[in-house]
Amino acid sequence: MKKSFLNQIFLTFVLCFLPTMFAESGHDPLLGSARVVFQTNYGDIEFGFYPSIAPETVEHIYKLVRLGCYNTNHFFRVDKGFVAQVADVTSGRTAPMNEEQKEEAVKTIKGEFSDVKHVRGILSMGRYSDPNSAQSSFSMLLGDAPHLDHEYAIFGKVTKGDETLKKLEELPTRREGIFVMPTERITILSTYYYDTEMENCVRDKSVLKRRLTASAVEIERQRMKCFP
Repeated sequence: MKKSFLNQIFLTFVLCFLPTMFAESGHDPLLGSARVVFQTNYGDIEFGFYPSIAPETVEHIYKLVRLGCYNTNHFFRVDKGFVAQVADVTSGRTAPMNEEQKEEAVKTIKGEFSDVKHVRGILSMGRYSDPNSAQSSFSMLLGDAPHLDHEYAIFGKVTKGDETLKKLEELPTRREGIFVMPTERITILSTYYYDTEMENCVRDKSVLKRRLTASAVEIERQRMKCFP
């Protein structure tokens, strides 16, 4: 019982305090190494995932990206200071989907609610009244929204592209019911993904190779100096 209590205190610390502590350095201990980039007609937006917080949601969204489901989709909602929301891929794309894409797109994901806060840059799943009805629509927070905490599943954050989000916030909008919507289409032209750990390995390997080459040249130079 004591160990379980201590583990809960540690988890609360990680979820609530560490993201704030590392905010200035740009380091977020919750972020995994995978990154996704949405290339829009207003610029790129890159985001990463929180696999330890919402593992099923992360796997689902990442698979949708790998299958190309978000290509030709769009942001149907832009509410300045609140959210920029990506449309559900089953209705938001202009390109038709193949059977594999359709199969993944209609899946619903259980609500993986956590203590992570809804602040600017956070990625939060869209859903209907059923807490387990999330599919492919999600929001990028454009400001702090504490009323969404524990109600919508947070699964990642924007890692690059805040300047693009600012451009989206400046676009003209119209109101339809509870939604504030852009008057022109914000298209997700294409998407791609990469792994930061893999990129670091490639970069480190390149640096090591150059250093080994330089060392070999120096050793040969010293050998020739000693034994002309």
